[in-house]
Amino acid sequence: MEKFSRKHVSELEKIVGKGDVTVEQSDLSLYSYDATTMEHLPDCVVFPATTEEVSGVMKLASEWGIPVVPRGAGSGMSGGSIPIDGGIVMSLTSMKKIIQMDRENLICRVESGAVTGVIASAASAEGLYYPPDPSSLNFCTIGGNIAHNSGGLHALKYGVTKNWVIGLTSVLPNGEVLKTGVRTMKGVVGYDLTKLICGSEGTLAIVTEATLKLIPQPKCRAVAAALFPSSVKAGAAVSSIMAARIFPAMLELMDGTAIKCVEQHLHLGFPADAGGMLLVELDGHPEAVKSEVADVVKILESHGAYGIRHATDAAECERLWEARRSVAPSLGKVSPRRLSEDITVPRTEIPHAIELVMEIGKKHGLKMAVFGHAGDGNLHVNILEDQRDEKIRPAIYKAVEEILMTSVNLGGTISGEHGVGLTKKKYIGMEIGPEGLRVLRDIKKVFDPKNILNPSKILPGEDV
Repeated sequence: MEKFSRKHVSELEKIVGKGDVTVEQSDLSLYSYDATTMEHLPDCVVFPATTEEVSGVMKLASEWGIPVVPRGAGSGMSGGSIPIDGGIVMSLTSMKKIIQMDRENLICRVESGAVTGVIASAASAEGLYYPPDPSSLNFCTIGGNIAHNSGGLHALKYGVTKNWVIGLTSVLPNGEVLKTGVRTMKGVVGYDLTKLICGSEGTLAIVTEATLKLIPQPKCRAVAAALFPSSVKAGAAVSSIMAARIFPAMLELMDGTAIKCVEQHLHLGFPADAGGMLLVELDGHPEAVKSEVADVVKILESHGAYGIRHATDAAECERLWEARRSVAPSLGKVSPRRLSEDITVPRTEIPHAIELVMEIGKKHGLKMAVFGHAGDGNLHVNILEDQRDEKIRPAIYKAVEEILMTSVNLGGTISGEHGVGLTKKKYIGMEIGPEGLRVLRDIKKVFDPKNILNPSKILPGEDV
C-alpha cells in the first residue's frame, strides 16, 4: 500500500475537481466519526458528483492500494463510516438527486446521497409512500440506509430497506460499474446481487443510484399511546396484539427512563412514574382502522395500560411519532457518550429479554434505557454511561457481551438494524459460527481481493 501524499491529491483532483478534494485538518476531523464515540482521521476526503467520478476514484485507489471508506450522513451507530485505516473518505452527499418519480410504475430512481426523508416527501407529494423510516430519516441518506439495510418505525408492517430496493448502480473496488436488479416488480435472473449489496455496509461496492418500490398512501392512519406500570408489562401487551392477528404499521416501546428523557425534552405531559409506554399505529381502510383501534385499546387495558391517547388527526399523530423519534436525542442529552446496542428477539421473548437486560445492568452497576421497535422484536439497549471512564469501561463491555449473548440464546440476533461495523465484529461469530464467517470472507475476496473498500469492518481479525 502506498503512503498517501500530495501526488495522490493531485490525481484525485483531476477526477472530481480541485474544490472537491480536501486534506485540511479541520475538514478531515468532520469525517472522522459517526454516531458512535469512536474517531479516526482519514488522509483525504473526496466529494464525487457522478457515478463516473466514483469509478475514477476507485480505479486510482485500487492501483495505489489505498483504502476507501464510503460515507453518507455519518449517522450510523456501528462505526461503519469511520476510516479506521486512514486513506480516503468518499462522501456521497453531493449525489442527492431524485432522478425520477414514476407514478405509473410505482417506482422512483434516486442518487445515493438523497436524504431519506426528502425521498419520502417527494413520494407523498405524488400520493405515494416510501415506508422505511429510520429515526434519522430527516438527515440520513438512502445510500447509508442501503448499506446498513436500515429499518425504522414502520418496518413491522412494511419491512426494511432491502424490501424496497429493486435495482442498484454500484461501483466495485476496482472501479467497474455494476448494475443489478430490475425496474419491474418481478425478476429472478441470476443470483440476487442487489440484496447481497444491501446490508453489506460498504464493504463490497459503493452504491451510487437506487431504484425503489413505492405504494399508494394509506387512506387512514390512527395512533394510540398507552402508559404501563413497567416496560415488561408493555412488552407482554406486544405479544397479545400480534397474537390477536392485528398487524399494526408501527408498534414501539419505551421504558420509564426513555419516557422521562422525552418528557424533559418535549413536555408532552407524560407522568414521571410511568414505567413503560407503547405507541401503536394502524393504517388502511378507515372502517378497518376504526375497528382495529378499538380491539387494540381493549388489549392494552387488559395488560394494565392507562392514560391511553388516541389520535387520528395528522398533526396529533405526528406529535406522538415525534415522542418516539426523540428518544435517542433525548437520551443523548442525559448521557452524550452513551453506548447504544440493538438486539432483536422473537416477539414472544420481549418481556423476558427486557427483564434479563435490566438484570445485566443492575449486576454491573450500569444505568440502562430500553426502547425500540417492539412489534418486530427489535430492542435498542442504551447504556447511559461514559465509555471514556476507564473505571467503568470494563463493566460496560462485559455487559454488552452478555446482552448480545442473551439475544442469541433467546433465538435472536446481535443486530436488527444498526449493523456490525466496528462495534460488533468481535461478536459476529457467536451468531453465524465459523462456517458463516468463512463464507463471508470468501464473498469479500471475490468483490474486493485487495481489501481496500471499507476494510476492518464486519469481519473479526483478518478481513480477507
